[in-house]
Amino acid sequence: MKNSLTIAFIGGGNMAGAMLGGLLGNLCQPQDILVVDPGEATRAAWDARGVVTAAVACEALSQCKVWIYAVKPQVMQQAIEATRPFLQDDTLVISIAAGLPTTLLSGWLDQAAPTRTTRLIRCMPNTPALIRQGITGLYATPGVPAADRQRAQDILSSVGEAVWVDQETQLDAVTALSGSGPAYVFLFIESLIAGGISLGLDQEQAQRLALATLKGASLLAAGSDQSPARLRENVTSPGGTTAAALNRFAQGDFAGLVQAAMQAANDRAAQMAQESAAAAQPAQDSGKK
Repeated sequence: MKNSLTIAFIGGGNMAGAMLGGLLGNLCQPQDILVVDPGEATRAAWDARGVVTAAVACEALSQCKVWIYAVKPQVMQQAIEATRPFLQDDTLVISIAAGLPTTLLSGWLDQAAPTRTTRLIRCMPNTPALIRQGITGLYATPGVPAADRQRAQDILSSVGEAVWVDQETQLDAVTALSGSGPAYVFLFIESLIAGGISLGLDQEQAQRLALATLKGASLLAAGSDQSPARLRENVTSPGGTTAAALNRFAQGDFAGLVQAAMQAANDRAAQMAQESAAAAQPAQDSGKK
């Protein structure tokens, strides 16, 4: 990644900005980045970091070896149609848009050149990427070279960890676990804080205790060679306070509730993919003669 303008972000929002923070000084320099975004304020923020920007798709895209689509799913087709004229046969395309399957993306990307098979990788990052503590699930379409897979992993690893899946449908499970997972954790934190306040602590005390507990327990689990189940057992004395609390969790089927919630997220992710494909079909059919 030494050539000028080697990575293009189509869309310069929060996730793109998080990725830029991990890339600069690591995999590339500001002059190696092109950001295409119609928002003047967004471009100004990127300009201030020394990055090359453009309001609309332009010839500079053809010089970029990696394109990262970081736009909302509902404007993805429009973004692809605008940038597609500059797509090269060896361009690596990475999509971070939720709910858009690779079959749909490939159809849009290769519409003007049916004999071309775009090198396409779809991924599901999560919001802790904003502080370089994210984790991203990645899926590569058949035929993506090993070098491109490594390049994608290097890019996404700049904001956290990266995990590959072998089947695209597994990205729905990634969405249900790590994509939506931060919201589950935030809800648990809210509940811990509310519980602490109900027991007599003030807001600041309860919040500090809750946040430090989640952080410490997560770091302990990540750095331990023992399973989370074993760590839980280590904290739980028979007949003690922790056992009393865990028994109440069990009575409410806490584990089953978490699994049911994740299943709902998984099912909704799959449904969104179907809805996106169905919505795109009339537009594709209208172009046929």
